[in-house]
Amino acid sequence: MRIVLLGAPGSGKGTQAKKLVEKFAVPQISTGDLLRAAVRDETALGIKAKEAMEAGELVSDGIVLGIIEERLKEPDAFYGFILDGFPRNIPQAEALDNMLNTIYQPLEKTVLIDVDFDDLMRRLTGRRTCADCGQMYNIYTSPPILAEVCNECGGKLIQRADDNKETIGHRLKVYSSQTEPLISYYQQQSKNIAIDGSGDVDDIFSLLCEVLGPLARTAENDGQTESATSIVKKKTSAKKKVMAKKKVALKKKAAAKKKVSSKKKVITKKKVASKKKVATKKKVASKKKVVATKKKVASRKKVITKKKVASKKKVATKKKVASRKKVATKKKVASRKKVVAKKKVASKKKVATKKKVASRKKVTTKKKVASRKKVATKKKVASRKKVATKKKAASRKKVAAKKKVAPRKKVTAKKQVASKKKVTTKKKVAVKKKTAKKK
Repeated sequence: MRIVLLGAPGSGKGTQAKKLVEKFAVPQISTGDLLRAAVRDETALGIKAKEAMEAGELVSDGIVLGIIEERLKEPDAFYGFILDGFPRNIPQAEALDNMLNTIYQPLEKTVLIDVDFDDLMRRLTGRRTCADCGQMYNIYTSPPILAEVCNECGGKLIQRADDNKETIGHRLKVYSSQTEPLISYYQQQSKNIAIDGSGDVDDIFSLLCEVLGPLARTAENDGQTESATSIVKKKTSAKKKVMAKKKVALKKKAAAKKKVSSKKKVITKKKVASKKKVATKKKVASKKKVVATKKKVASRKKVITKKKVASKKKVATKKKVASRKKVATKKKVASRKKVVAKKKVASKKKVATKKKVASRKKVTTKKKVASRKKVATKKKVASRKKVATKKKAASRKKVAAKKKVAPRKKVTAKKQVASKKKVTTKKKVAVKKKTAKKK
């Protein structure tokens, strides 16, 4: 039988494909597994696919179809195949039909495993896969006996990185927009069959067997003597033999390399020992030669050293004389510089002292003038006060004199004359003092 399994992510296509392989002895062709194997084996198409993946681009449909075509030419696909994960859209489906027609292996049926959206979310979030054998489990619907441990091989169960709600929601949107149109495409060709995929795994498998049973072929129906299962077994045994031979060859190569390395070690040790012997002989001969040459060299060195000592002494005496002259000239220059510096300092000090003296004289003269002015002003004020008091006294006396008797007027007149004389004399004395101070 030559079929394509259709269904949303988490519908159980991979699980049912494995069970169909065991039942009908036809290979499951998963494009993801084929791409990874081609890249690992570094085939021509695998190298192209690797370049696209490393560049962050999608692998082209041409590369994928080429890898599928290579896989279908293998003998185990003679009686049929189960395509899982390809095609994903109508252009890929058309290209697949053209390729299969060219190799005379057209599709017979497409089977849609239809599952409700909520069931898909529960299946994908609870999905676990064995890291060693690839066996699939679901912690909600088909959990393992021991948590996170595979029932088949005891390997560790892992969850795919893209099995989270956000990623799953995006994948389901992509499926509904791109992959669902394939259903109508294959219905037009009368090839599509839909089954309910929401039940138990075994129930779904029994439905698939009923639908696909008439398509199953064996070698006896085609007039052959061997069944498809025997061909598959023979191929698997042949592959195992090839792998065993490769392992043996690798072990032999490793043993041969070890022998060669051990032989090389022995040869190198012998070479090292012989080299050491030769080196010791050479050392003895060289030592004798060295002793003889050392004696000759010592005698020559003595003569040379004596000559060198004599020449060195001459050079030393010349250097001492030159150095003494240099020191004397340096001392003279230094003494001259000191004298000049002292003179400069002395002249600077004299100028500074002169400036200080001049400034001090100015200050003292200013202070003297100010003190003199103060004294003069004080004397003027005092003299004015005295004159004012005297005038007041005189006026009082005049008033008193008028009231007194006439003879007293004479006396007062005499006293006034005398007082006036005294005042005039005092004024003259004051004026003389002022003129003397100003001079």
